[in-house]
Amino acid sequence: MKTLQILLLVTICHPAFASVKAKNKLILETKTVKRVEASQAKKFFLKEYKKTLSRPQLIVLKKKTLEMGSKAVPALIEVMKNSNYPDKNKWMATFMLGKIMGKKSAAFISKFLRHPSWVMRMASLKTLLALRQTKYKSLYVDALKDKSFIVRNQALENIRTLKLSELAPHVWAMLYDKRNYYNPKTGNRKRTNIIRKVIKAVGDLKFKKAGSPMIKMIQKKKYIDIFKELDYSLTKITGKKSPAGSALLKRNYWKRIGMGITTI
Repeated sequence: MKTLQILLLVTICHPAFASVKAKNKLILETKTVKRVEASQAKKFFLKEYKKTLSRPQLIVLKKKTLEMGSKAVPALIEVMKNSNYPDKNKWMATFMLGKIMGKKSAAFISKFLRHPSWVMRMASLKTLLALRQTKYKSLYVDALKDKSFIVRNQALENIRTLKLSELAPHVWAMLYDKRNYYNPKTGNRKRTNIIRKVIKAVGDLKFKKAGSPMIKMIQKKKYIDIFKELDYSLTKITGKKSPAGSALLKRNYWKRIGMGITTI
């Protein structure tokens, strides 16, 4: 027994044992420091993102957020979820989360496509586009019918830029959404700028079923305001280019091409 006690005492006093003990203490202290740092970072960013900031101040906050990296994430998530923060700060928090976490943040950010605020729906779309996310197709389709004109416009841009050609029929359907037109005080309803973008997007997505209807449209004078867009998209869809010259020359060209297209 006495021998065992002596051995135990020698072991405890041995430098190697002392080194292990010191190392374990250092690990514990490091973890504690990291927890404190994370807690302090969250408090700091929650306070800063609550402020009404000027553009230069937002740039400074953006830089600080990126410098803190993952330590800023808990605060960014809270800012996004809390309606008490300024819209432009919530917008930036969404972008910063995407920037810091990359594609890992996409699933969380996509949930904000159903947020009551158009600002957050818009921020979600733009961040998902920056992350090149192609798997949220059903959400993009829903966003094409969003009550906010700005959100519909961004959803269209996501689909076009990400080349989601299978969603082309939904893009084409935007031509029949009355909200994409406006009614002047006198005369018939007018096409908003989004209609031009829809026509071009249909071409970029190479939606062949739109070929025949568009050839008919380009023949009519009432579509003269979107003539260039129709000409552009027909070139994309058919792989043929109309000759340089007048609108009449181009119309005749597409009419001849149309005769060779089977109506779908």
